[in-house]
Amino acid sequence: MPFMNPIYNLRRSIYYAIRRLILIIPNFIFSKKDHKYLFILSPPFSGSTLLNQIISSSKNVSCNNNIGTREGQTLPGVKKIMFDKKRWDEKKQIPWKKIKKIWRSHWFLKKPILLDKSIPNIMRVNQLKDVFYPNYFICMVRNPYAICEGVMRRSNKSAEVAAKFTIKCFKYQMKNIKSHKDILFFSYEDLCENTTNTINKIKQHINKLDDINTNQKFNAHNFKTKKSMHITNLNYEKINKIQQKDLLIINKYFRESKDVLDFFNYDIISY
Repeated sequence: MPFMNPIYNLRRSIYYAIRRLILIIPNFIFSKKDHKYLFILSPPFSGSTLLNQIISSSKNVSCNNNIGTREGQTLPGVKKIMFDKKRWDEKKQIPWKKIKKIWRSHWFLKKPILLDKSIPNIMRVNQLKDVFYPNYFICMVRNPYAICEGVMRRSNKSAEVAAKFTIKCFKYQMKNIKSHKDILFFSYEDLCENTTNTINKIKQHINKLDDINTNQKFNAHNFKTKKSMHITNLNYEKINKIQQKDLLIINKYFRESKDVLDFFNYDIISY
């Protein structure tokens, strides 16, 4: 994985250091500007990087991390706090005021909308609301089989672990939707197949995003090509990569939590 490559990590560190230096003076000037904090809530391997890039196409948006998975949790000074082995521990205490200060040094504060998409934040909405305000949240899920494929292939996990983790993430998203009526929810499938309507919902959810541009190619990571792609639903190809023995294991756990899949209108599939 890239994070394990020392040269890659060195280049990232240099990039972040230069970016922070460049932003010192303009961020001091615009530090008192009114900002809106926008958080993408999504399980991993669910299209959140693509969504981040789409939203970041607006000239009014600053993402705190513009490389890799574009997650604020992997920034210098934050990574050791948020991106550790306990990052999926619901009881983990995070010093959000410190995180906010560091993130603000990476955001370009001239922009009115400040964006983050750190994945484990799907279980920390209340904590974020206490520190970042005014706050806006976009909640997204994806076909659970496509998520499992990503967990198995990219995180090298078993089908059992992938299925249990996916259900865990879906339960957090269920809780978010039920507990926070101000959250905008749509699926990866909505984003890819009903793009115009979905983008219009985003524009209605938070203003100053009228210039979002979806008529371009995005370089969000995908298994199909290293080149940039137009917005494309890759579920079919991903699900077809799951071996039958793994599908049987995944289905065992999905059937045990069928109510969770039903909530998001996903069906249990078979060969």
